[in-house]
Amino acid sequence: MAVRKINNSVYNIGTIDWDRQSFDELIPLPDGTSYNSYVIFGSEKTAVVDGVDTDTLEEYIVNLNSLGVKKVDYIISNHTEQDHSGTIVNLLEIYPDAKVVTNKKCRDFLVEHLLLSEEVFITIEDGDKLSLGDKTLSFIIAPWVHWPETMFTYLEEDKCLFPCDFLGSHLATNETFSKDDGKIFDAAKRYYAEIMMPFRIHIRKHLDRLKSFEIDYVCPSHGPAFSNPKFIIDAYEEWISDSYKNKVLIPYVSMHGSVKAMVDYMVNGLTEKGIKVELLNMTKKGLGELAIDAVDAATVVFGVSTMLIGPHPTMLYTAAIVNALKPKTKFVSLVGSYGWGSKAFEIMEDNLKNVKAEMLTKVLAKGFPKKEDFEKLDILISEIQSKHKELGIL
Repeated sequence: MAVRKINNSVYNIGTIDWDRQSFDELIPLPDGTSYNSYVIFGSEKTAVVDGVDTDTLEEYIVNLNSLGVKKVDYIISNHTEQDHSGTIVNLLEIYPDAKVVTNKKCRDFLVEHLLLSEEVFITIEDGDKLSLGDKTLSFIIAPWVHWPETMFTYLEEDKCLFPCDFLGSHLATNETFSKDDGKIFDAAKRYYAEIMMPFRIHIRKHLDRLKSFEIDYVCPSHGPAFSNPKFIIDAYEEWISDSYKNKVLIPYVSMHGSVKAMVDYMVNGLTEKGIKVELLNMTKKGLGELAIDAVDAATVVFGVSTMLIGPHPTMLYTAAIVNALKPKTKFVSLVGSYGWGSKAFEIMEDNLKNVKAEMLTKVLAKGFPKKEDFEKLDILISEIQSKHKELGIL
C-alpha cells in the first residue's frame, strides 16, 4: 500500500514504479518513477485528480480500496498522456456515475486516445470553478507544458496546486514530500531538461501567472509533493531564465582518436581560461546527461567524427536531440575530423536549426589534427573566452 497523506482532505493514492527504466521508449529513468493520483474529499463531493499508468492498475485499485473511496463524483484530467489518463476508463467502470472534468482540447484528446464517450465529460474553461461542498476547485488552462491541452487544478481552501507533469520529477520514492535536497533537485532538473525545456517560453508565462495564487502545496504527477513550493518554483525560475553558466558542453564521438585529441586539447585550453567544461563521450553517455548539461551551458561544442562523408550516427542523433530540446545555449561550434571527404558539418548544422545560437569558429581536420588545426582550436578557445566575458559570466 502506498497511500500518502497530503493533509486531512487530500491523499496521494498513486503508484510507484520502482523498476521502470525508460519513458516513451526514449527517456532513461535511472531512479524509476511514480504516477501520482490524488483524492480530494469535500463535505459533499469527492474528486480524483488524474489517474496512473495502466501497468500499475492493480496497485492503484488496492490504494483506492485501502483509503475507503466509496464514491467518486469527479475525475479531473489535467493531461491526456496515458501514464495519467490510462486508468480513467477503469475508474469509470468502478464509479459509473462519475464525470470526467477537463478542458475542451483535453476532452477531445481523451475521446481519441481512450475512446471515451463525450457524455461522460464536464467541459470547463479557464478560471471555472467546481464545488465539492466545503472545497473549491479552480482550473488554470496551461497549454504547452508540455502538450497543447494541459491544465492545472487548484484547491482554493487548501492552497494546493495540482500541475500534473509540470514541476515533477521521475523519482521512485514512497516519501510524501520532497526533502528539498540535492537528490530531488537533480531529478527535477533532469525531468525539466528532458521534457519541459523545449517549452521554456510558455513555462515562463505560466509561472508568472501562478504568482497570483497562494500555494502551500505543489502536488505533481511524478515524484514527491512539495510542502515548500518555493524550492521547486525557484529552481524553475532559474532554468527558464536568460542567464547562463560559465560552462562549455562538449558531446563527442571519436572513432580513431583524432576527435578525442581535439576535444582534450579544448578541455585543457578552456580550463586554463577559467571555463568549466562538461565532456560527454556520447557512445557512453545518454540523453539524460546531455539534457541536464544543456540546460544552462553558455556554449555547446560538438565533437564530430566523419563516417563515410556524414557525421557518425551517434552524433547525428545527438544533434537531433539537442535540436528537439531547444536549449537556451548562446553559442555553438563544431570540431571534428575526416579521412577522405566530409559533409559532416553541413549535415550537423542542418539538424541544429532549432538551436538559436551564434555559430563560432569551426575546426575540421583531415586525419589526425596537426599544428595548424590546434592553432585554429586556440582561436576557438579564445573566442569562447571573449564571448563568455561579454555575457558577464567569466
